[in-house]
Amino acid sequence: MSSSIPLRGSQRRHPSNSSYVGQPMPDDLIQVTVVLNRSNPASQPNESHHPLEYSRFAENHGADPVAITAVEAFASEHHLSVVDIHPAARTVVLRGRYTDLSNAFGVELQLRKAGESVFRTRQGPIYVPESLAEGVAAVLGLDERPAASTYHSIYPRASDSSYNPRQLTQIYNFPSGTGKAQTIALIELGGGYRNSDLKQYWKQLGLPNVSVTAVSVGGMHNSPTGDARGADGEVVLDIEVAGAVAPGARLVVYFAPNTDQGFLDAINAAIHDRSRKPSVLSISWGAAESEWTPQAMDAFNAAFHDAALLGISVCVAAGDNGSTDGESDGADHADFPASSPWVLACGGTRLLASNGKIESETVWNDGTNGGATGGGVSSHFSCPDYQSGCNIPAPHGTVNSTGRGIPDISAVADPSTGYTVLVDGVEMVVGGTSAVAPLWAGLIALINEQLGKNLGWFHPALYGTIAQHKALNDIASGTNGGFSARGGWDACTGLGSPNGQAILNALRSATTK
Repeated sequence: MSSSIPLRGSQRRHPSNSSYVGQPMPDDLIQVTVVLNRSNPASQPNESHHPLEYSRFAENHGADPVAITAVEAFASEHHLSVVDIHPAARTVVLRGRYTDLSNAFGVELQLRKAGESVFRTRQGPIYVPESLAEGVAAVLGLDERPAASTYHSIYPRASDSSYNPRQLTQIYNFPSGTGKAQTIALIELGGGYRNSDLKQYWKQLGLPNVSVTAVSVGGMHNSPTGDARGADGEVVLDIEVAGAVAPGARLVVYFAPNTDQGFLDAINAAIHDRSRKPSVLSISWGAAESEWTPQAMDAFNAAFHDAALLGISVCVAAGDNGSTDGESDGADHADFPASSPWVLACGGTRLLASNGKIESETVWNDGTNGGATGGGVSSHFSCPDYQSGCNIPAPHGTVNSTGRGIPDISAVADPSTGYTVLVDGVEMVVGGTSAVAPLWAGLIALINEQLGKNLGWFHPALYGTIAQHKALNDIASGTNGGFSARGGWDACTGLGSPNGQAILNALRSATTK
């Protein structure tokens, strides 16, 4: 038996706002996801990148069979069951008694209470045998604290400056089409939707019923709670925005537990869904990078890299708590998973429009209601090549000399100029960068339809061809706290809000050269 060493990036502390209530029972069954490293390094797609065929991707970039065999032997040695092996997603799911898992990974778990919730947490690192250390990227599931929050806000009173998503397709000059033959995946970590709400909403907008399918991951289901201010509001906002923009697309909602394990499992379920084959993912959940372990961020980032290689676009909300991202230490923080260099980080604006035309658009920062667009510089991910000319500020609290800047792009998010939706039978105005992610996901579905191929990971084109063609509405006024808008890219609204037809034209011009 080889000696065990700490798994890099697995260090955790118990949540500071929680109290100890006990320990798991020795025979409690716990399921963990072991994430493995690639068998071969993955390349970086470029502007002319063609998506990999899935079989080729799985063969070249899946898990090394030797590493899988080693994890199976480790499981047997510690009386753990192998529940599932997914070589392409590089995951092995193990289940066992708390006592056996505690011995296997050298951890002591506690039950902690925060608010009305009791959940399992850990402190310190996870230990793995030296023989596994190079092959294992992360072990998720021992700790089940909530991983992410929703990024939607309900406006407290009627608004004269709200928009339904169909109006926004005109204001932002989206190209024609319906998103036919496209599949948009929505990742949700709680709540649910009612078909009666959706049917009524589509009818109000003069649209046929949009195809919406719920997929269960990790035992979670479409479970509406009746609380529009909670997860229901997030789920329905995502569906109604994406569906109204691209009513011909199929929407697939992946429901998973709100843990780092559940979140990653849902992302992998969507990326590797060979039946529905999503072309776009929309994620409206997140938390400050400081709330994540490095092992979890690296595991998610590798999954998003998978999506890029497979030609799948991933849109992620950049946060609703300004440059601090809701942290109380007074420092600026970037939000994750928006800070992954493989996703399209979506910031927020305040939009005033009339007769289908933009009158003014500024950084969303509502001091009255406390919301502001997220944005800043990653302390975990270095500046990617595509942002090398953006004059991104230096990150804080990290050994990195450069950091990935977020957001990439933006759209209206201020609840006072927000989106009219129907949730739990009630019409309301909702905002937040949560709405921006599905709006851009719908736009990408329309562009995919027009191009006849997946746009996929298009960051080199976004910062190159699209920016050079001035196909985005540059936002040069406002602040999100620590950062101010300026010409070109900034850490409030990125490169700006969309001019959808201009984006499509720029992409077409690039392909004809």
